[in-house]
Amino acid sequence: MSIKNLSMPELESTLNNNDIVLIDFWAQWCGPCRMFGPIFEKVSEKYPDIAFTKVDTEKEQDLAAAFGIQSIPTLAIFREKILLYKQPGALPENALIDLIKQVKDLDMEKIKQEIKSKTGAEVEA
Repeated sequence: MSIKNLSMPELESTLNNNDIVLIDFWAQWCGPCRMFGPIFEKVSEKYPDIAFTKVDTEKEQDLAAAFGIQSIPTLAIFREKILLYKQPGALPENALIDLIKQVKDLDMEKIKQEIKSKTGAEVEA
């Protein structure tokens, strides 16, 4: 699957239309971002069922601010519209693949029940 550039107007539809969404927050001037970019691209080719997206924090400052991005690269991962992971730092390929496997293996009904028990709110499917 090709990597899409993500902007604020596309965020909701991207989350609604994909079971799993990975977001790479980056900037052109960031050395670690340029190192992580090819890894993100390579791994995206192994998972055509996952939406791999990139946010240029210089061009999409509103989206970066909405996620509270303070350090780049930062990777955010959603499954069923639930933010499961958000961490700064470039990951090696094997760590990114392992992270994706962990996200795919999660029992989302259990996650939704945990959210409900902590917040009292139902989580939309």
